[in-house]
Amino acid sequence: QVQLVESGGGLVQAGGSLRLSCAASVSIFSFNAMRWYRQAPGKQREWIARISIGGNTMYADSVKGRFTISRDNAKNTVYLQMNSLKPEDTAVYYCNLVRGDGDYWGQGTQVTVSS
Repeated sequence: QVQLVESGGGLVQAGGSLRLSCAASVSIFSFNAMRWYRQAPGKQREWIARISIGGNTMYADSVKGRFTISRDNAKNTVYLQMNSLKPEDTAVYYCNLVRGDGDYWGQGTQVTVSS
């Protein structure tokens, strides 16, 4: 059974940084893609970053140049480094790992950016 545990969220001032972690209970080599999403109050869940098993990355325009997705295979962990944070980045952030038997989601971690 796959479990994903996110951590690293919190309250930060605009312009600050946070690093989110998503620790998987199984080897991340088994996943085809690893993604981060976020959901702000009253809004739909939004895709923001993706890293493939081959290491290719993609970003939503809203975070490009500020956020970096990476992974540590030895720790079975996916990261999201968030720099130059803005109040509009305030949301619950979720990791999503995909493999042949389905999608797996973490419980979410709250990020709040104050102005």
